[in-house]
Amino acid sequence: MEAFLRDHSSELLGTIIALGVFLVTRFLSVKTIRRIGRISDINRIRTRLVIRYVTFALTVILIVALILIWGVNIRELGLIISSVFAVIGVALFATWSILSNITAGIILFFYFPYKIGDRIRIQDKDFPEEAIIMDIQSFTVHLLKDDGELLTYPNNLLLQKGVVLIKKQAEIEGGLG
Repeated sequence: MEAFLRDHSSELLGTIIALGVFLVTRFLSVKTIRRIGRISDINRIRTRLVIRYVTFALTVILIVALILIWGVNIRELGLIISSVFAVIGVALFATWSILSNITAGIILFFYFPYKIGDRIRIQDKDFPEEAIIMDIQSFTVHLLKDDGELLTYPNNLLLQKGVVLIKKQAEIEGGLG
């Protein structure tokens, strides 16, 4: 054990530093995302979902850093990674829509000016829709139309179309009472 510690002291130190940077970065990211969610009055479930995405990305970066720190043979690793990426590439091509909706969900978390309960109109020349936002999920937004119909609208289309705010949630509740 002592020989291992002596021979790999720089790698162990690098691993400890990488783990420390990972933990601090994750802590600050989670704290920032929660603060943005609280200030913007964003649903806690959506906030947790974005935290999971950020944690996943940071974990991938940590794994790459550890591979570089421990000096894994890049040629052997390159063969494995290229094979994995070939399989993943085919799978991602088939699920491109899902990835674009997840990305759109993250963008909507930070930049979407509308909240659950707001009445919006989607400016689509073929299918204009006016409804109340019931839920914003990672792939879709659930809208309740006036006739009681529940409309599931993909996040990526919501970013592509113009969205008009008709009434904020407070105005809707104030008009009912």
